[in-house]
Amino acid sequence: MLEVATSVSCEELVRWVEDARSRTFDLVADLTDEQMIGPRLPTINPLMWEIGHAAWFYEHWVLRHVANQASLRDEVDSLYDSITIEHPIRWDLPILPRQEILLYLAEVRDRVIDVLLSSSPSEELDYFVKLAIFHEDMHTEAFTYTRQTLGYRAPQFAVYEEPTDEHPCTRESAKGDVDIPGGTFPLGASRDESFVFDNEQWAHPVLVRPFSISRTAVTQTEFAGFVDEHGYKRRELWSDEGWKWRESEQAEQPLYWNRQLNGNWLRRDFDRWVVLEPNKPMIHVNWHEAQAYCRWAGRRLPSEVEWEVAAAAPLSSDGDLLSSEKHRFPWGDDPPTPRHSRMDWHSMGTTSVDDLAEGDSQLGCRQMIGNVWEWTDTTFNPYPDFSVGPYKEYSQSCFGECKVLRGGCWVTRSRLIRNTWRNYYCPDRRDIWSGFRTCALM
Repeated sequence: MLEVATSVSCEELVRWVEDARSRTFDLVADLTDEQMIGPRLPTINPLMWEIGHAAWFYEHWVLRHVANQASLRDEVDSLYDSITIEHPIRWDLPILPRQEILLYLAEVRDRVIDVLLSSSPSEELDYFVKLAIFHEDMHTEAFTYTRQTLGYRAPQFAVYEEPTDEHPCTRESAKGDVDIPGGTFPLGASRDESFVFDNEQWAHPVLVRPFSISRTAVTQTEFAGFVDEHGYKRRELWSDEGWKWRESEQAEQPLYWNRQLNGNWLRRDFDRWVVLEPNKPMIHVNWHEAQAYCRWAGRRLPSEVEWEVAAAAPLSSDGDLLSSEKHRFPWGDDPPTPRHSRMDWHSMGTTSVDDLAEGDSQLGCRQMIGNVWEWTDTTFNPYPDFSVGPYKEYSQSCFGECKVLRGGCWVTRSRLIRNTWRNYYCPDRRDIWSGFRTCALM
């Protein structure tokens, strides 16, 4: 099992670098050069470009910024810097041929490892190596949803063992809502975290009113009820922006769904069609669709702070007000295992919303880490103590435009995620591994 991003040794960082790069290689190894370019779509990058960008990021921040080394290739800044190279022209760049790109990825990896093994430990080196690893982890998740978007087959890993554990996957019913008392809650990351992204800075007190939140994410069967009752055609269920999106996309059902002549639904899973799995979580749904479902169901999306309360807060000793302390993960502070969560490409897909009872939060919510990213009602904005990080463009450019998602998914690396980790996408994105849970109207 991968370990989470607490204090790790130099040797462990070396293993993470090797593992992240190995996963990148595996995710493109079986694709043709034509597939590695792919069609021009606003939601994906050409994979031939994107893998080079992942390597360039290590070179830029670790080899050049920290280790003061010269660039390995003169042209890489003009080819792989995502900040200066606009998305539409990435298909037109004179990027390196495939074998040269793969050699560049290997050379950057080896040089980063040499720096780790030959340098004196420092906070700066530790920070930027983790930044580059986690950046690659986010891209390998993107590589995977790109394969889904384009209908490529599911990833085939050269060396991949299903996570095993002496305890079987625990399943028990998790229906209904959890009633959560109000109180003051410290939203955001603690200052004793060894690594945080700038948008998690820092924990600050937020007054939370009592609320009730579903124990599990919305299932595909539950969402099918919304579709079958013509939810996509009922204007009253959609916001103005959501209805504008629905009409522009002519959306009448979820992405990757197809109804058979007998009325049953199929779902496209990479390059194959599968019968809709009744108790698996809804996935590939955007914020507008989640909001429309909530209106149909007489529910609402949780706010970001409500989500983090449900995932992280223990009750106070009197069982009433929320404690000022909180857990790093829903089940406590121990690193994730396959008994707690579905991550790291485990089984190449989601699991039933009733699975993994050992990963429940103290307040009783299931699978708040892993399985599917969960939309919240909150617009992505800085916390009060926000201070822009060295990677200045990571958060700032998206403030005010995106919606916050929490919790990770079955593709997310377990070393990356924790209760305070904030993801963010524009509300029209439904190609990502996103679902949602709901709150009762008060």
